[in-house]
Amino acid sequence: MNLAEWLVRTAKRHAERPALLLGEEVVASYADFALHAAQIAASLRLRHGIRPGDRVAIFMKNSPAYLELLYGIWFCGAVAVPINAKLHAREAAFIIADSESRVAFVAGEGELAALLPAGCTVHDLETAPAFEADGDALAAPVARQADDLAWLFYTSGTTGKPKGVMLSNANLHAMTYAYFVDVDDVLEEDAAVYAAPLSHGAGLYNFMHVLRGSRHVIPASGGFDALEICALAPRLNNVTMFAAPTMINRLLSVARQTGYAGEGLRTIVYGGGPMYLADIEAATAQFGARFVQIYGQGESPMTLTALPRGDIIDRSHPRWRDRLASVGRAQSCVRIRIVGPDGEDKATGEIGEIIASGSPVMRGYWNNPDATAQAIRDGWLWTGDMGSLDEDGYLTLRDRSKDVIISGGTNIYPREVEEALLTHPGVAEVSVIGRPSAEWGEEVVAVVVLAGSETPSASELDAHCRTQIASFKRPKAYVFETELPKNNYGKVLKTELRTRFSAI
Repeated sequence: MNLAEWLVRTAKRHAERPALLLGEEVVASYADFALHAAQIAASLRLRHGIRPGDRVAIFMKNSPAYLELLYGIWFCGAVAVPINAKLHAREAAFIIADSESRVAFVAGEGELAALLPAGCTVHDLETAPAFEADGDALAAPVARQADDLAWLFYTSGTTGKPKGVMLSNANLHAMTYAYFVDVDDVLEEDAAVYAAPLSHGAGLYNFMHVLRGSRHVIPASGGFDALEICALAPRLNNVTMFAAPTMINRLLSVARQTGYAGEGLRTIVYGGGPMYLADIEAATAQFGARFVQIYGQGESPMTLTALPRGDIIDRSHPRWRDRLASVGRAQSCVRIRIVGPDGEDKATGEIGEIIASGSPVMRGYWNNPDATAQAIRDGWLWTGDMGSLDEDGYLTLRDRSKDVIISGGTNIYPREVEEALLTHPGVAEVSVIGRPSAEWGEEVVAVVVLAGSETPSASELDAHCRTQIASFKRPKAYVFETELPKNNYGKVLKTELRTRFSAI
């Protein structure tokens, strides 16, 4: 079933209910929301020749128009390719080209157009609306099947090349239904506040609120500002939001300064990075039973495990601290196992790789059968994360088998940063690692071996990175060494580097 059917049905039941808000200002009712999506769909079909299965990219910051674009894309049977707005234009261009997107919606990204292949049209919302106010509208969403692709989510691999995770209608249906069972209920009077990027987990959580006819709120800032959230929540009331642990820590810091105790907040779903035990204890002490944790990946969107609010607030269980430090138990539509490299199950409490199977697991990687075969084996998704299960089924993350750095809830892949730095003539070798950060969870550190007589400074290398990769991926510190530690096979020993430079 086409995901846009949910919007159409809600619009018929609750036509005048507020749907899209910018801060406290209502910019569209559900009737408006559905009409605009239908008009965008007609525009995509008539103006751009988009047909079912074609890919359409969105490379822009959060706005009410973002949600209208998503549903317009689905309405005409196309596939949405949301791209992290923090990416460099060159990185976005690669994703658009790799996905063979026919249209890319942007908001003032002038540099992007020159980087795209001839077959892609850039539609800039700052110079032209996404639809005509009195224009044609598709009468109904185009029929789609369960296995048809709906969302192409790009997540980089350890090779540094982004991979397109193929999420079908069925994958997103399963994720949505599991939310109601395992994570949280959604009320008609809720206000879903999108302070995190719509291109990622926050955007995936729109479906539950469309089904219930809740409000969808873009903060006036367009992103996350802790002081803004503390002021906005009591005025909106019944606020739900997805937040990375670093966002919760910032919210807690502001709350302590202002005396804010969570008024207006109903649910904060946290995930996307490690939540330290001391941090969630402090957050619950300040805000109470408002938190739910999820663990998932793009390859099984937001849907591996959940730790419900009852477990998070409970202090009576003899192992409550262990449970609070875990990521909860398997969501209802997946199975979780802990295995060794041979695929054999580990005993309770033993550490191994987390693998999962179930209806939310991706179809595979876009045009990448080798990566698909490596990630999905005999129907099981090998997550690359290490963990252990206790006797009650609670999963605790122990480490990542991949060298992903999670900073502010966003994955940063060392190879991408290393490749950018290696294009500088003054860099002979480089290894990028993460170090703990109280504010961001982790920060990027580059350990650099200089080339011959070349002696670029840290500021010069930082300026070079700005021309190659997104700003948030840049190293926060540079360490200059005469050589990198390596094993007998010539592989850089990143574990040793992390030990040596974790506190610089």
